[in-house]
Amino acid sequence: SEKNLADGMTVGELCAAAITMSDNSAANLLLATVGGPAGLTAFLRQIGDNVTRLDRWETELNEALPGDARDTTTPASMAATLRKLLTSQRLSARSQRQLLQWMVDDRVAGPLIRSVLPAGWFIADKTGASKRGARGIVAL
Repeated sequence: SEKNLADGMTVGELCAAAITMSDNSAANLLLATVGGPAGLTAFLRQIGDNVTRLDRWETELNEALPGDARDTTTPASMAATLRKLLTSQRLSARSQRQLLQWMVDDRVAGPLIRSVLPAGWFIADKTGASKRGARGIVAL
């Protein structure tokens, strides 16, 4: 996304880059539109996620030091939040379909989880990684 900023990118294009390619520059530009880490955390609280928190911007949030509560979630909270976004009234039906399609189109998870799926199966997912080698994947 950094290469395309001069020409301008739409919010949709930034979302696609952030979700399908794990583009950190796109993620930061999107984060700025919702009030930064505090704004995203506030949104999560509004939809009932009282665990997930975002405190820093990309790429600093990938530091993930043991015992550091910043920029964390739990598997249960992440799954519940994703379920709410994809099935509740928080997003329009069109936005839900678009989010799901971006997750289906993820290009990062191929060698991680998609490579072991049975023939004909597909998943919708989003991956993450820390600077210390930890990996996380939320998938449907």
